[in-house]
Amino acid sequence: MPSKKLFLLSSLAIALAFYASCYYDKADLLYPNSLASECDTTVVSYSEKVVPVLSQNCYSCHTAASAGGGVVLGTYEADKAYANNGKLLGVSIWSQGFSPMPKGGSRMTTCQIAKISRWIAAGAPNN
Repeated sequence: MPSKKLFLLSSLAIALAFYASCYYDKADLLYPNSLASECDTTVVSYSEKVVPVLSQNCYSCHTAASAGGGVVLGTYEADKAYANNGKLLGVSIWSQGFSPMPKGGSRMTTCQIAKISRWIAAGAPNN
């Protein structure tokens, strides 16, 4: 009888561990409407909205000083070139056929991707 209790307790502990490990901690994906006030994409300027996202997620590996994968970002001209050829959005949203970026890091938030996408859709202006 003790081995049966031990088995049940072990099974319960394992089940709880798996359950706890399945927690998805991307609040922006779990509660998309809660970010509506925090993620304003009505007017997306390159300097105020896009550069901070790229600085946080891209520039540490993709500048002239450190051109990871041969990709150089960090100037408006370079950022716009990657925006216009589809690679910036492709790697950001982890589209099939693109290397997911940031490499080895977490996926960008829905809000960050929305800012990049809106800027690209507007023609990637230098504003």
